[in-house]
Amino acid sequence: MLGLDMASCAFCDKSLSYEVRAKDLVDRLTLIEKAQQMGDHNGTDITRLGLPKYMWWSEALHGVADVGPEGGGVSYFDSVVPGATSFPNVILTAASFNQTLWKILGKVVSTEARAMYNLGRAGLTFWSPNINIVRDPRWGRVLETPGEDPFVAGTYAVNYVRGLQDIEGQEKTSDPNSRPLKVSACCKHFTAYDLEDFNGITRLVFNAKVAEQDMVETFNLPFEMCVKEGDVSSVMCSFNQVNGIPTCADPYLLKKLVREDWNLHGYIVADCDSVLEMVVRQKWLNSTGEDASAYSLKAGLDLDCGEYYTRFLPNAVKQGKVREADMDKSLNYLFVVLMRLGFFDGIPSLASLGKADICTKENTELAAEAARQGIVLLKNDNEALPLDPERFKSIALIGPHANATEVMIGNYAGVPCKYISPIEGFSAFGQVTYEMGCVDVRCPNDSLIHSAVDVAKNAEATLLFVGLSLAIEREWVDRKDLLLPGYQTHLVNEVAQAAKGPVILVVMAAGVLDISFAKVNPKIQSIIWVGYPGEQGGRAIADVVFGNYNPGGRLPLTWYEANYIDKLPMTSMSLRPTDKYPGRTYKFFNGSTVYPFGYGLSYTSFKYQNNSTEKSLDIKLDRLQHCHGLPYKDGNQNHDCPSVSINDLSCKEEITFDITVQNVGKRDGSDVILVYTVPPEGISGTPIKQLVRFERVYLHANESKSVKFVLNVCKSLNIVNVSGYRLLPSGLHKIVVGDISIPIKVNYNW
Repeated sequence: MLGLDMASCAFCDKSLSYEVRAKDLVDRLTLIEKAQQMGDHNGTDITRLGLPKYMWWSEALHGVADVGPEGGGVSYFDSVVPGATSFPNVILTAASFNQTLWKILGKVVSTEARAMYNLGRAGLTFWSPNINIVRDPRWGRVLETPGEDPFVAGTYAVNYVRGLQDIEGQEKTSDPNSRPLKVSACCKHFTAYDLEDFNGITRLVFNAKVAEQDMVETFNLPFEMCVKEGDVSSVMCSFNQVNGIPTCADPYLLKKLVREDWNLHGYIVADCDSVLEMVVRQKWLNSTGEDASAYSLKAGLDLDCGEYYTRFLPNAVKQGKVREADMDKSLNYLFVVLMRLGFFDGIPSLASLGKADICTKENTELAAEAARQGIVLLKNDNEALPLDPERFKSIALIGPHANATEVMIGNYAGVPCKYISPIEGFSAFGQVTYEMGCVDVRCPNDSLIHSAVDVAKNAEATLLFVGLSLAIEREWVDRKDLLLPGYQTHLVNEVAQAAKGPVILVVMAAGVLDISFAKVNPKIQSIIWVGYPGEQGGRAIADVVFGNYNPGGRLPLTWYEANYIDKLPMTSMSLRPTDKYPGRTYKFFNGSTVYPFGYGLSYTSFKYQNNSTEKSLDIKLDRLQHCHGLPYKDGNQNHDCPSVSINDLSCKEEITFDITVQNVGKRDGSDVILVYTVPPEGISGTPIKQLVRFERVYLHANESKSVKFVLNVCKSLNIVNVSGYRLLPSGLHKIVVGDISIPIKVNYNW
C-alpha cells in the first residue's frame, strides 16, 4: 500500500538478528528523522518506511497507570478498558519482604499491560520501578519506593523487573539482546535522587554532594542489581547533579557504569525535561540547547523524555559538537528493544491476551493479598487484636481515611477495577458507624471531633483511620515534619479517652510518623500501619483486624522521632554520622526511634534455633593479591593483612547455615527472617549492621521449618572504604538473625 519493496528492507527480515535489522533501519534515516526518534514528547512516524509513531512513556509502578505526556498518556482507560488492577503502593508491598509476591505482581501487571497494548490502550515500555533509597524521612516520594535499605530495594527491583519482562521459557538466551520481552521495565531515577523541594532547593537544580563510599554502598547498589541480576532493559537518569555534573550528562555514570561495567541490554532515558533543565535552571556550563544535547548523548543518554534532542541534535551535529554516529548507536539500542518487544514482528504467545485478562477475579484477590502481606502490626497490648466478630458487632470507623478510596492507590496510578473502602470492608463483619472527625487529611480544626467522640462512646470497638495523603507527601512535595497533620493527634486522643470498647489506630501513610503519643497511650490497645493499600485496601485491613489474616509485614523504614529532622537538612547527603549531623537509616543511626527498621508483630510468636559454631575462612593469597589498610578506631592495624579488594579475590567462598523457625503460638502465621552481617569491631565508618538476606516463611501453629541460607562471602561480608573500593576485612564477622549470632572468622595467609 505504501509502495515499499519489503524484500529490500532488511529491517523487516525476521531471519536476521535484531542488531543487523536495527542498523539497516537506522542507516535509512535522515539526520532529522533520527532526531525525531530520540525525543519522546514529539515522536513521529516515518511513512516512507512504514514505521509507525511510537511513544515511549508509560508507567506501571503498582499497576498500569494512565500517567504520561501532557495532554494524555500512552496508556489510557475508556469503555473498552475501564480499569486495571491497582495494587498497593510499593512501600507497603516492600513491607511483605516476600520476593515471590514481588515477582508475581510484576507478572500480573505485565499481563494486563500487554492485554491493553493488544487492545490499543497501552504502550510497551513502562518506566517503572522507582528504586531510589529513602535517605531522608521527609522525602515526598517514599510511597513509590521499597524503602531505606539498598539490598531490599535491589532485590525488589530484580523480582519486579523479572516479573514484568520475562516470558516463560525465554528468561535466558545466548544473546541477551535478542531475549524477547513481555514489556520493557525501567529502573529509575539514577542516581542519588531523593529530594523534591527543601527550602526552595528543588530537584531540578539540586547538586547532591556525595562521597564515593555512599555512591557505591547505597545509592548505586539497587541499580547495579537491577541491571546485572534483573537484566532490566532501561535505566532512567535523574534531574539532579551529582558532585557538580547532571546525572544525564555524566559519562562515568551512564557510559562507564551502566552501559559497560554493568552491561545494560537496553537504553538509557532522561527523566522528563532533564536535558532542558541543564540549560534553563541549572545553567550548567552556560550550555546552549545544542551543548546540553551533545554532552548528554556523548555521556550515553539514548532517549530524551522531552524535546531537546529533537530540536537541537541536528544542529549539534552540524556544529561538530557531536557525531551522527553517536546518534546511530543510541537509535540501535532503542530499535533493538522495540524489536525484542515484538513492536515490529509481534509475539505470538502474547497475541491472545485481551480484555478477559484485565481485572480478573484472581488479580483482584492478589491485590487484597498483597495488601494483607504488607500490613504491619506495631502495637497489640493484651492481644486486643484480632477482634472476635461474634463479640464486636457495632464498630465505629472514625477519621479522615475511614472512607478512603482514591487515597488508597496513591500516585502513578490508573483507574482501579473496584475500590473496597474501609467502610465496605468492615461492614462485612458488623454494623459500622462512620464519622470523619476531620474535614480532610490536613484536619485544620476540631469542628468534627465532638461528634466522633459521641460515636466512640457507644461502639463496641473503635477504629481510628489517620495518616497522610498526596496532599502532604508526593512527587514535588516533601514533608515539613514527621507528625500527624493538624488536629489528627487531638482527634485520636479525644476519641481514645471516650471510647467504650477497644481502640485500634490505623495509620494510612507512606512516610515515617512519630506516633509516640499513641504508642504509650494505654487507651489505644493496637496500632497497625497500612501504607497506601491499593484498591482492595479496606477489605485487607478488615481481614487483619478480625483475624482472617495474621499480619506478618515488617517496616522497610526506620520510624524516627519527630526531632530527628531538626538535626540535619535534607541537603546533607552523608549516610554516616558527621561532626554536625546524625547518621541515616538503620545502618548508621544508633539513636532512639519510635519503631526500628524491620519491626513488626504477629498474632502468634516465633522462635529461632541454630546449631552453628564459629566458622573460619582461610583465604590463601598470591603475589598479585595485595592487602589494603583500614581505618581502625584505635589507630593500630590489628592484622597483618587488614583487608583485600573483592575484585582481587575469586569470591567462590560461601557460608551455609540453617535457621529453624518454630511457630510457638496458637495461630498460623508468617514470619520474616532477617539476616544481617556485622563487620569486625574497631573499624571506623562501617555500618552498625547490614541486611544481606531475608525470607518470609509461613508456619501453622506449633509447626517448625528449617530454612537454609547460603551467603557469598564477598557479597555479604564486604565493606566499602572511603575511596569506593569493596574490601573483605579480616577478623571476626558476625551473622545475626534475631537473637542468634554466628561468628565468622576471616584469615588471610600466603
